[in-house]
Amino acid sequence: MIFLGILLVIILVIAFMSIKIVKQSEVYIIERLGKFYKVADAGLTIIIPFFDHVRSVVSLKQQTMDIPPQSVITKDNVTITIDTVVFYQITDPAKAVYEIQSLKKGIEYLAITTIRDIIGKMDLDETFSSRDGINTKLRVVLDEATDRWGCKIDRVEIKDIEPPADVRDAMEKEMNAERNKRALILEAEAQRQSAITIAEGKKQAAILEAEADKESQIRRAVGEAQAIKEVADAKAKEIQMVYDAIKKSDPDEKLVQLKSLEALEKVADGEANKVFIPFEATSALSSLGAIKEVMTDDVKKAKTIKKSEEPSSN
Repeated sequence: MIFLGILLVIILVIAFMSIKIVKQSEVYIIERLGKFYKVADAGLTIIIPFFDHVRSVVSLKQQTMDIPPQSVITKDNVTITIDTVVFYQITDPAKAVYEIQSLKKGIEYLAITTIRDIIGKMDLDETFSSRDGINTKLRVVLDEATDRWGCKIDRVEIKDIEPPADVRDAMEKEMNAERNKRALILEAEAQRQSAITIAEGKKQAAILEAEADKESQIRRAVGEAQAIKEVADAKAKEIQMVYDAIKKSDPDEKLVQLKSLEALEKVADGEANKVFIPFEATSALSSLGAIKEVMTDDVKKAKTIKKSEEPSSN
């Protein structure tokens, strides 16, 4: 009875040691008598106790590894601290176990030496502006170096670049100066644009005012011309009416000459210094001279008769 109990316990122990359940995204590296035997994938795996044993459990998931912050010297002899993270995935579990003592240590040391090599060829300003380039170079170098270890480097990211305190203060001052410079430039540009806008507005206003004045003068001149035309038309109508009236009354020559003299008298009363006498008025003037001579002779005769009569009365 005791023997059966012991045998049952031995069978249970052997069964426990023989049956292995591999989880998803993991593999078992199994050795037989100290030599690599197989890679057990996810699921149920049976091994021979005392002959086979699990050397290592390898995860096939993408893994991350923080590289400790490293002090590196740039091309222009500035010491900066770089913090990096590496994303990798094991593609060949057997190589990852047998080709290197510690995969993580190997990746870490490769990343440190590669970072120092890349940053040592760059200036300080270039390290801040070329993060993507640094990440790409790191990934390519690490991926080539770790390929023989059954590992693939998916990404390398620089988390932080920290310059020395004095360099950081100088950079902050330079950044503030650059901000102030941009602010002054923007303010000057705004003032220039404002001045241009104001000048353009004044120019447009002056143009519109000149056009309005021109239009006003044109309208005023048109109005004056229209008024003059209307006055001239009215005068012409009056002259035509007088002419028609005179023509209908059939005046004799003496009346026409007399009217001409009256018109000449009105003209002479004007402000003009010179009077141009129409040719038709000369006959009237000659008649007027003859009348004046006749009247003068009559006056002289009357005075002579009066004087001759005075002695006789005495």
